[in-house]
Amino acid sequence: MPSRSKPQRFAVPALLGYALIGFWSVSGAIATAVDWDRAQQLELTLQSRFQEIRNSITHPTPPNNLIILAMDDDSFVQAAEFYRSDPKTYASLGNIQVWPWKRAAYAEVIEKLMQAGARSVALDVILADPSDSPEDDRRLQEVLRRYAGRVVLAAQFTSSDTPAGMKQALVTPTDLFPNVPLTLGLINFQLAADQRLRHLPDQIQAEVLRDLGLEQPILPFYRSVLQISNLPQAEFHPGDFIFYYGPAGKTFRHVPFWEVLHPGNWQVHLKQQTFKDKVVLIGPTALDLQDFQLTPVGKMAGIEIHANAMATALENRALSQGIPDPLFRGLLVLIGALGAGIVLSTIPKRPAGNFLWAMGITIAWGTLSYFSFTYNRQIFPTVVPMLTIFLSGITSLTTGAISSQMEQRRLQRTLERYVAAPIVQQILLNYSNDFQSLLQGRKVKAAIMFCDIRGFTTLSYKLEPEQLINQLNDYFDAMVNVILAAGGTLDKFIGDAVMAEFGSPLSSGEHKDVMNAVQAALGMRYALCELRKQWQQEGKILFFNGIGINFGELLVGDIGSDKRREFAAIGDAVNVASRVESMTKNFETDILITDSVYELVRDEVEVQDVGKHALKGREEPVQLYILIGLKGKDQTLYKQVQEDLHMYLSQAKE
Repeated sequence: MPSRSKPQRFAVPALLGYALIGFWSVSGAIATAVDWDRAQQLELTLQSRFQEIRNSITHPTPPNNLIILAMDDDSFVQAAEFYRSDPKTYASLGNIQVWPWKRAAYAEVIEKLMQAGARSVALDVILADPSDSPEDDRRLQEVLRRYAGRVVLAAQFTSSDTPAGMKQALVTPTDLFPNVPLTLGLINFQLAADQRLRHLPDQIQAEVLRDLGLEQPILPFYRSVLQISNLPQAEFHPGDFIFYYGPAGKTFRHVPFWEVLHPGNWQVHLKQQTFKDKVVLIGPTALDLQDFQLTPVGKMAGIEIHANAMATALENRALSQGIPDPLFRGLLVLIGALGAGIVLSTIPKRPAGNFLWAMGITIAWGTLSYFSFTYNRQIFPTVVPMLTIFLSGITSLTTGAISSQMEQRRLQRTLERYVAAPIVQQILLNYSNDFQSLLQGRKVKAAIMFCDIRGFTTLSYKLEPEQLINQLNDYFDAMVNVILAAGGTLDKFIGDAVMAEFGSPLSSGEHKDVMNAVQAALGMRYALCELRKQWQQEGKILFFNGIGINFGELLVGDIGSDKRREFAAIGDAVNVASRVESMTKNFETDILITDSVYELVRDEVEVQDVGKHALKGREEPVQLYILIGLKGKDQTLYKQVQEDLHMYLSQAKE
């Protein structure tokens, strides 16, 4: 059997990638088209985040003609305190000390609100059975008769399991108040897939009428209130969503119930015309009354949910599905995901680039969905297609990387075991035909530089880890950029230290290599000085460093275990450079060079002779020089750096 060609082998990951991208796309489309519960929950969760972001940015304001008269915790507390202090003056507050409140309290409050010019009143409390006081019931009945057509009472659809099967009933106050033309509103809502109240209740109202066979329609609570208030209201499609203006208690005006029954406070509200021409919604917000439901913006009292529904209808702000039919929503996901897959398949085969494209398309889809949600109030599938495109990106990244590795394996199999990426480029450029000879252990002459931050251990205790890492990265960026620009090879990072060579693995000649190292050190002095200016303006801690340069013979090659190797330099010259860098602390300066460096560039540099000094691990002392700068150049920077360094070290000693 003939062997497979390399192109065929390399095509296997690509074909697998296409198959997986198709699988993700079809799976996402099916999950959307069948309204899979988990997919719905993910979409609804993202919609909640969209609402939070929208409300924090746009700060929507609800209509000012809706006001909530809250049966809150404060009403229980204040009623009891005032009533105990003066039962005669605050007799009305005695009706709301304990739950259930007396019907006389509702009658009095409705009467007062109407006399104060309220447009309408809605009571979100089920009044199905007679109370302990027939007189209170009669009093409330008279008030309801007097203001018929301007008061809405709550009705509720209930269902319960019984031995005979499921029992369904409609609980209303009709029998309690005979011969009174009551206006009722159905207070039921339908929970979404994530068990939160999201949908306007029009659809459940239709289902209640169908299940109970009612001929006389009962509108949803919010519709009934708006209807008797003679206020305009938009018509919605089944399944449309409530526009929530914000978290509970932070959007609609709340007035505690007890203030209407308190003579003094009531006079203040009359003077301020608090309730004039207002739709007043009365309902429980006290924690003990447990009339709370989960919404996209958190837990919220039922009466405030009704207020949001009314405001949604008044301002025509309902959120709706951009594509009502789930099958067509699934088709949109399929087209979008496959389209993204085609884009990823047609762009150049760079795995990381393909993944970035996928991330860009994913973010773009989410951004468009957010703007559609916020400014057009249209909801489109978002999480599922974003997840599908993201998985396609991961697939493209993975299969692309595999393909790339297979295509380059013959060359990179050896290189990746031995050298880092910057050295690979030089090897490929200069030793493409015989790179093994370069990687095998060999002796070279080169300039070695060590650079270390002064007092780094102390700095690490003063800074937060994140700030330290960010500032350290800025420092390394500046130092490494100078080293590379000067033709150096970055050998390694050793904690806060940097090791570099000039002349390895490729040499430009001893003089040029050493001069490159000197110019790099001077460039690093300038770069760090500029960084300190920037950090000082930003109120950050300042860094100073020490640099040591030596020139000598090194042993270079691939060093390490089979699992990890690196192109490295070792030898006495390296140790000397490290020790010289440490000596900068003794002389309170920033750059020291050895005599082997100075002899090669003496005609081009200004130095200060500091004599011979013993170095740890060496028998013979080494001649050292402080590097001031290049001959004929301005020495202002050197003097400024030394002055700043001395001040820094003096403060550190204190």
